[in-house]
Amino acid sequence: MRRLKVFMILLAVFTVCFTLAAVGQMKVYKAAVDKDGIQRVNMLAGGYFYDPDYIIVKVNVPVEITIRKEPGVTPHDIVIKEPDAGIDISESLSTDPKIITFTPRKTGKYPFYCSKKLLFFQSHRDKGMKGVIEVTD
Repeated sequence: MRRLKVFMILLAVFTVCFTLAAVGQMKVYKAAVDKDGIQRVNMLAGGYFYDPDYIIVKVNVPVEITIRKEPGVTPHDIVIKEPDAGIDISESLSTDPKIITFTPRKTGKYPFYCSKKLLFFQSHRDKGMKGVIEVTD
């Protein structure tokens, strides 16, 4: 009986640790500069996620993000409010791909998120629908 309790405790600890590790992982995408001088990123938004949710781009090189949302009735958007860095975006998303363009002017890490929220519920951002654009030299 004692061994069973120890086994159950170890199993519970392992499950919690594995779940926390999986939740904390970000999907990183480093954009390459295409022959035409544009960094392109394809993104998918859906059930409180962005894929990828960590994007690395170069400063002073144009960026083109093609983003769409998964089918469903839940509305989503993408918001990046960093006008000093040349990134000021607030776009509603649909299942049809939308192209967002900007040229980052300053290095740094800039958050993006979904601003949608149903009355009395957590915002999509609070549910994990957020990410980071890292602008590097």
